[in-house]
Amino acid sequence: MRHNRKFNHLGRKSGHRKAMLSNMASSLILNKRIETTEAKAKALKPYVEPLITKSKEDTTHNRRVVFSYLKDKNATSELFRTIAPKIADRPGGYLRILHTGFRQGDASEMVLVEFVDFNEAALTAPKEKKTTRRSSAKKAETAAEAAPAAETEAPAAE
Repeated sequence: MRHNRKFNHLGRKSGHRKAMLSNMASSLILNKRIETTEAKAKALKPYVEPLITKSKEDTTHNRRVVFSYLKDKNATSELFRTIAPKIADRPGGYLRILHTGFRQGDASEMVLVEFVDFNEAALTAPKEKKTTRRSSAKKAETAAEAAPAAETEAPAAE
């Protein structure tokens, strides 16, 4: 029976699992995005997000706690220097998981894990407006009526 087994053990012993999550977290922090399987990404998210929350307050204690999880000095300094100031006003939800398809060999679901505030393409992309056939006909009529009115007002202003 699976009594009190609350998280995915990922088919590994605890030491291997902790080392794998630590390495994945360090890679994510240094590269801002990684591609992995869906199960590993779902296990990584609750591992990394509390560390990011701790990095908002730059104290010696918080740095030591984060370093004990990451075991990488460069990733720890990157987290506190560049990532923490950029996500300082965000109350949570620092990571995004995007499904990319299935792996060729074993058809495992592959995902892209990235920081929400570091995807420049998504931040600068214009928001697309949803249109329907019904609303486009009304807009065309109102635009046609507004155009002659604007032409008659423009010469009067000169």
